[in-house]
Amino acid sequence: MRQAVDQRTLGYVVAGGALGVLARAALLAPVEDADLVPWVTLAVNGIGSFLLGLVVGALDGRRTHARAFLGTGVLGGFTTYSAFAVDTALWLTTPWLAVALAAASVTAGVAGALAGLLAGRRIARRPLGVPEEGEAE
Repeated sequence: MRQAVDQRTLGYVVAGGALGVLARAALLAPVEDADLVPWVTLAVNGIGSFLLGLVVGALDGRRTHARAFLGTGVLGGFTTYSAFAVDTALWLTTPWLAVALAAASVTAGVAGALAGLLAGRRIARRPLGVPEEGEAE
């Protein structure tokens, strides 16, 4: 059965998403060299993954509106998988560079998320790990 969407939470996501997209645009707007855009996107996604890990680690299952605003909204709008995919596809004329960009993006994202989770859990004084069965996430 479908669950109704909480309109308040949706509002937080939309407002946060607008801020995240504006932040990414502000970082990309001054970049005039098209060859630098994929590297800026890589940096944005790595930083965004770290920050998302930090939010998830620190807030855990608490403060659902703050998590929706910051995580899904701001950081969901700030990071961009589609730009990463298009940037990589455009570089297929130089396959080794496209593979390097894709590998660097995935590595930066996972490493950033892990570092953020560890830092967030430390801030919240919670161990990193999968919740036990029956525990709240």
